[in-house]
Amino acid sequence: MKKGFIVSMLLLVSAFLFACSSDNQEASGENGDGATLDFWVFGATNYEDLAKEYEKENPDVKINIKRSELGDHHDSLFTSISAGTGAPDLTMIEVDQLDRYREAQDRFVNLYDLGADEIQDQYLDWKWNMAENGEGDFLFGLPTDIGPKAMYYHTGVFENAKLPTDPDEVSDMISSPDAFADAASKVLDETGKPMVDSMEMAFRANMDALEVSYFNRDGELLIEESGNGVREAYDYAVELHDKGYVGNFEMWTPEWANALNKGEFAVEMAPAWLKGYMTENAPEGKGNWKVTTLPTDFAGNWGGSYVAIPAESEQQEAAYDFAKWLLSPENQLKSFTESGLFPSAPSVYEMDEFVNNEDEYFSGQNTAKYFAEAAQDIPEVYKGPKYVTVNNEVLTALRNVQEGADPQEEWDAAVKRIQDILKR
Repeated sequence: MKKGFIVSMLLLVSAFLFACSSDNQEASGENGDGATLDFWVFGATNYEDLAKEYEKENPDVKINIKRSELGDHHDSLFTSISAGTGAPDLTMIEVDQLDRYREAQDRFVNLYDLGADEIQDQYLDWKWNMAENGEGDFLFGLPTDIGPKAMYYHTGVFENAKLPTDPDEVSDMISSPDAFADAASKVLDETGKPMVDSMEMAFRANMDALEVSYFNRDGELLIEESGNGVREAYDYAVELHDKGYVGNFEMWTPEWANALNKGEFAVEMAPAWLKGYMTENAPEGKGNWKVTTLPTDFAGNWGGSYVAIPAESEQQEAAYDFAKWLLSPENQLKSFTESGLFPSAPSVYEMDEFVNNEDEYFSGQNTAKYFAEAAQDIPEVYKGPKYVTVNNEVLTALRNVQEGADPQEEWDAAVKRIQDILKR
């Protein structure tokens, strides 16, 4: 009886300890040797679906995705890493925001320490290099999508202007900024319509192609430096406006969507992600738009992001394993076909599903090949921590010019505002 009592007590204690262990694992988000990963994202991606696929392949891993608007996402991330608490295990960082976090390098995991150099050759060099620190020995994030720009053109407007409408013929005809202006002149003369939709797009034509724009890597403001390209981009936009080639359709407004619908301007110089917006918000434009390459001087990137791992994560290896899987060429193809995220892994450009891709909205054209061609010519760009703030001031100046203000006075006023902001 004494032995039976002891055995019974041991079984009860074992059951109690097992239950406590299970409760603790559940409370801490762990399942055996697995992990629960918090992942912050923004924008239209298929990452929720891919996360579920990863969970099926790795049943000991749980991925919680939090989706926010672009601005709120980066503000929350900056607040959490500054406080040293509350950051997720993985986070997306938009390319224009990346330099904002360089000064907080110690708050992120160096992905080279986790073996990222082993997969570096899978990605475009310029995209990969932009995520390094100045010395090239620290990697902030793995590349997600990119935003190679091409030229969307309205075939009806081009036809009425007696211009070619075949994509390759359009590319041959509009091969330089001067040729772009010549085509704009014909569009205006024959149709009365502007070539481009807004001053911002006219400015970005040159701006997105600059390797160094507002700042150098030492944080010095270059906006008044001779030959750095910003003033030239500003003057080009003003010149197009003065000749009547620029419309007043500000991006994302209902008026702009309607102009896309009706073909109220001839050309949109924009990245691959615009296709999704047009399909959803300009349905009447279906069959009237095509895509071709931009002049080489206008080749640039607009958009895209990275996946980084904040240093406070206690699941760094598991987070890296998921990020590496999520952004593999095979899964970048899925993100492209399902959500329109343009791949930063060039091997995708050779895959059958990419090569044979057809866009119904663009009359069955394989638009992807033009964006892939553009992706090869994009320079590595340094933007600086205050890029968005500074850029907004220049865009304000251009909008004021469109309303009748003097271009030189607006430039001087913008430079003064920028200098004052940077002194704070």
